[in-house]
Amino acid sequence: MTVKAYGAHAADQPLVGLDIERRAPGPGDVQIDIAFCGVCHSDLHTVRSEWSGTRYPCVPGHEIVGRVSAVGGDVSGFKVGDTVGVGCLVDSCQHCAACGEGLEQYCTNGFTGTYNGATQDPPGYTLGGYSQRIVVDQRFVLRIRHPDAQLAAVAPLLCAGITTYSPLRHWNVGPGKKVGIVGIGGLGHMGIKLAHAMGAHVVAFTTSESKRADAHKLGADEVVVSRDASAMAAHAGSFDFILDTVAAPHVLDAFTSLLKRDGTLCLVGVPADPHPSPSIGLLIFGRRSIAGSLIGGIAETQEMLDFCAEHGIVSDIEMIPADGINEAYERMLRSDVKYRFVIDIASLAA
Repeated sequence: MTVKAYGAHAADQPLVGLDIERRAPGPGDVQIDIAFCGVCHSDLHTVRSEWSGTRYPCVPGHEIVGRVSAVGGDVSGFKVGDTVGVGCLVDSCQHCAACGEGLEQYCTNGFTGTYNGATQDPPGYTLGGYSQRIVVDQRFVLRIRHPDAQLAAVAPLLCAGITTYSPLRHWNVGPGKKVGIVGIGGLGHMGIKLAHAMGAHVVAFTTSESKRADAHKLGADEVVVSRDASAMAAHAGSFDFILDTVAAPHVLDAFTSLLKRDGTLCLVGVPADPHPSPSIGLLIFGRRSIAGSLIGGIAETQEMLDFCAEHGIVSDIEMIPADGINEAYERMLRSDVKYRFVIDIASLAA
């Protein structure tokens, strides 16, 4: 079937309206009429071929919320009319050790991304959620339990939400833990909300004094301007865990020095250029760790969505029409959004 979408024909061209083909649902497939799709920085990187391997035309979007419009004959967990989501993954090998543990994001044979991932469907790679409809294997479809009025703000949970939830859960963030969140953007604002809801003492780190009030509103117990050396020094050796969401190169030592013995600094932002090399002494003499984390598996993503529904957590968003995406990309580069753009997919029909 042919559906309307928004995508780019080349790295140096703007996104434009185009028509794409979607397969008919197979026995195990769920067809979803998309209502909202969040805009992730990964979309921009891929569209502009800042990461190698982009295939064109490229239709990005992996923060998808919509309603089931058809199901295959073998689908038992979903029915027409259900509110569902699709995140960053639409397939994995299903037989490696990682997949067997429900960690599809670490699939040894490589997961299939929601866009720009190899597939047998025309045109030979996946096309994402900046489109009216998508067809996905039922194993990679997620149930949304938030009320209808919040669905647009739920969309970014499918990437920004799980990217921050997974490491917070893995490192056992909760009551009695002092947790830092570095950066107050699309990822960081979700990290603050989630760590607060988990019961941790949350300290937000920002380079901008102007974000102090916002960070407190999001749930931070304390806010530290990281350019203030004395404010940073006051927290030396006191954190159990720090989640660093910043995707630009910066000095990691400033944060590893704040960790307790056995504390962990976890990176979820991927900078275009390497961070300056960290001081090994800071790691050795405190048995501290620098780690990384990648989104989450399907089971954990469902757990995150249920947790957010229970605690009333959604992303802070700005809704845009599909034809506003090029301007949104430029604003995103300037960090001129609080804190995530979401496309109203109904605008594609206009």
